Amino acid sequence: MRIRGLTKTFDSITALDGVDLDVGDDELLVVLGATGAGKTTLLRCIAGLEAPDAGTIEMQRDITRLAPAERDVALVFQNFSLYPRWSVRRNLEFPLRAPGRHLGEDEIQKRVDGAAELLRITPLLDRPATCLSGGEMQRVAIGRAIVRRPKIFLMDEPLTNLDAKLRESLRVELVQLRRELKTPMIFVTHDQAEALSTADRIVVLSRGRVLQSGTPEEIYRRPKTPEVARQLGQPAINLLNRNGKIMGVRPEDIAIDGGEKEGVVKVVEDMGPTQTLLVEWEGAEVHIVAPKTVSVKPGDRIRPRVNDHNVIMF
Repeated sequence: MRIRGLTKTFDSITALDGVDLDVGDDELLVVLGATGAGKTTLLRCIAGLEAPDAGTIEMQRDITRLAPAERDVALVFQNFSLYPRWSVRRNLEFPLRAPGRHLGEDEIQKRVDGAAELLRITPLLDRPATCLSGGEMQRVAIGRAIVRRPKIFLMDEPLTNLDAKLRESLRVELVQLRRELKTPMIFVTHDQAEALSTADRIVVLSRGRVLQSGTPEEIYRRPKTPEVARQLGQPAINLLNRNGKIMGVRPEDIAIDGGEKEGVVKVVEDMGPTQTLLVEWEGAEVHIVAPKTVSVKPGDRIRPRVNDHNVIMF
């Protein structure tokens, strides 16, 4: 897919502002951005649910003005969008029985059974959608996209409405599934953990503009701007003013001893395998990730030392 100059406004609000984007034949592209960045509008324009004011969308051909049914894309929403009174099987069959499909009954059942097996929902096929858990509902919603065998999957924060543990497991399954299907996917999210753990490549979107595109490692280690740097990392990157320049230092790149200037520990957070310290140091508050083997408590005085090799200067 090749997108150039995509622009969309709603009244006085610019949702997309000249977006350029490429998606490879076998790529999971994550579009990362906060609420209001334009992520959903981007997917809706690609799917044909919104008409852009300017720009082009190409997928072997120009699809910018084609009707949604002519684009051969599948969009999965963050709400599950199932027909509640229908069985799982009927929900999965629905897109295959749309006008213009002309699929035989054997082919329909073959696709439904195949998707159900991939997603491990075969035992649920005769169950009404109202009797499913949240995770099962989302599997069915993804299955309904799979049976269509589209040219590209569009995922609009599909895991947002699930609890944390289920999100983590489904996230892994989704990556494995995409690799099996060998179909490109655009996955939009505001969740940095989802972006880092799933993406082949990340596009950072803010106020309708692409700020940077690159591998998760490139975006994390070589962000072009402080705004991009803040998108990834937990705790967030420390941004310190140094002689008119902004110095970015990841919390894990500061040791708690060996430095010249003293700092005071304000807060200690237990993060399981590590601990996060909030330290008042050189006129600023900085976060430091420290090993649990280090004994430290609020009020302690330490001498932080920055790993100069990983400093980012803006």
